[in-house]
Amino acid sequence: MTQLGEGMMAPDFTAESTHGTITLSELLTQAQAGVIVYFYPKALTPGCTTEACDFRDSWNSFQSAGYTVLGVSADPLPLLERFAAKESLNFPLVCDPEHEILRAWGAWGEKKNYGRVYEGIIRSTFVVAPNGRVRLAKYNVKANGHVARVRKELGLDQ
Repeated sequence: MTQLGEGMMAPDFTAESTHGTITLSELLTQAQAGVIVYFYPKALTPGCTTEACDFRDSWNSFQSAGYTVLGVSADPLPLLERFAAKESLNFPLVCDPEHEILRAWGAWGEKKNYGRVYEGIIRSTFVVAPNGRVRLAKYNVKANGHVARVRKELGLDQ
């Protein structure tokens, strides 16, 4: 699995989302500061709900700083729509059932859980600058407190 690093070009993608078809490069042209793309394992699970709600609750500060937020998982669109409605999520959730986006971003790979090794989604977050370059790349993040760390690294919480 190839992981993205800071300064690398973020892989562009077009995919279905809870807000219609999304193309990253189009979002980048509209975002003053950039796009925050986060990858999460499974909608409607405790950790993923915590992370999504933290992004939801930080939406206004991200928006006022010029950032757009996208969540990406392998879940089917109907599940993502239920998740967005249940948690009042105010940003798009992108579905990637074939793992194409996940693989391109290095967010699909080997995981270990309670001694078991398997392939799955690696909880990751990226900040992509308007020029398409990765400004921040974080792999294997924890759901709790992660959004606060991103906010701090972006200088939104001084």
